[in-house]
Amino acid sequence: MSELYVQVNGRRHSLEGVDPNTSLLWFLRGRGLTGAKEGCAEGECGACAVVLVRTDERNQARYEAVNSCLVLAVAMAGQEVLTAEGMGRKDALHPVQSAMVEQAGSQCGYCTPGFIASMFAEVYRPERDGYDPESIGGNLCRCTGYRPIRDAMRSLPLAPPEDRFAERLAQPAPPMASVRHQHGDRRFYRPADLDELFAVLADEPDARLLAGGTDVAIELTQRYERHPCIVSLEGVAELRSLDEDDEAVSIGAGVPLTQIERRLGEKLPVLHTLFNLFSSRLIRNRATLGGNLVNASPIGDSPPVLLALGAELVLAKREGERTVPLDGFFTGYRQTILAPQEIVRAVRLPKPFPTIARFFKVSKREMDDISTVAAAFAIELDGGVVKTARLAYGGVAATPIRAHEAEKALVGSPWTEASLRTAVAALEKAGTPMTDHRGSAAYRRAMITRLLERFFHETQEGHAA
Repeated sequence: MSELYVQVNGRRHSLEGVDPNTSLLWFLRGRGLTGAKEGCAEGECGACAVVLVRTDERNQARYEAVNSCLVLAVAMAGQEVLTAEGMGRKDALHPVQSAMVEQAGSQCGYCTPGFIASMFAEVYRPERDGYDPESIGGNLCRCTGYRPIRDAMRSLPLAPPEDRFAERLAQPAPPMASVRHQHGDRRFYRPADLDELFAVLADEPDARLLAGGTDVAIELTQRYERHPCIVSLEGVAELRSLDEDDEAVSIGAGVPLTQIERRLGEKLPVLHTLFNLFSSRLIRNRATLGGNLVNASPIGDSPPVLLALGAELVLAKREGERTVPLDGFFTGYRQTILAPQEIVRAVRLPKPFPTIARFFKVSKREMDDISTVAAAFAIELDGGVVKTARLAYGGVAATPIRAHEAEKALVGSPWTEASLRTAVAALEKAGTPMTDHRGSAAYRRAMITRLLERFFHETQEGHAA
């Protein structure tokens, strides 16, 4: 087998002898590239941000900023990475770096390389048409203040620089080839298709599966776990397709959320709302629906929306596939119906999509925070009468739930205050809220009904969308 390497700032760095549990952040720092810093070690501060050259939904190369603390070094085998050190020199700064200097966007400098990485990716974004606050939304600064950093971003021309970085995007991004790596008794695999994946799982039934890594990597950085075997799903071609026909949209379980957002955000506005509140772009560039669902957290952001959309899951194992409703996927706290060596291959959204749908997230901060309660509602009206209704919640039970009794109370009734009151009464039995540091059981219980009331008032005549 040929030597494993990752290309960083145009230079190859060998991955031989690297523990599969080592993050890209500490791999880079161990090779003298200390611009990227460890701040939170869980993807919330962006101090560790670097840029990857990736293939986007148009099958073209694209720069994407990610949190290197949540990426495994060996998972980047054969890939291209850019850090702030490789974007310019002291005597020839990159335009992004010059803008930060001219606008006084750096004080202590701890966070600056991460900001530079996010701003760099934004400057070369093909559809860029103005200042996008989301471009630096996942980067935190504790001393300079955001106004000069924002000014630096706004001062940059809309057209990307005509330089070697722009020229690089005219060429394909590196392929996700098959990888097998061993360091001592620890193994890492990156299969290229489902057949190879299932063959690996047959030999490694206890392997830890890794999709985007935005959750699994925290086991390494926060709990200091070390996995004997890790299998990355990132290279499995069948998990990275997004197809649409007259019956449904099928989203591969490994498609990054950013790509889903760009492909479906306008077609399904409720997804646009979800993704705007789903962490930062640094996270969404890596996170996947498959990972968010298999995680089975009761406070995950995507399950309520997918439940409201009537999502189905295509589950796959070596022996074949089965399709199940998402409503029956969760069996308990962080538990699912997945059989051993079975994976989520795709999320299927049946058509027609609901014409009235909303997602609401209650949290201590509006952006980049964990839900206390999340809710998604979707109804279809026929002459003012509720034809279909799906009411879904997260954060109010051991699993994400559908409020079936309240749905039954609405279907066949006019969309009026009276039917709302009937549905609210049915919600009294929905969920089993608990008290924790994010909110009391009483508060969560109140939010179950208040969010439905908000949905009702926002979707009256003249407001429905």
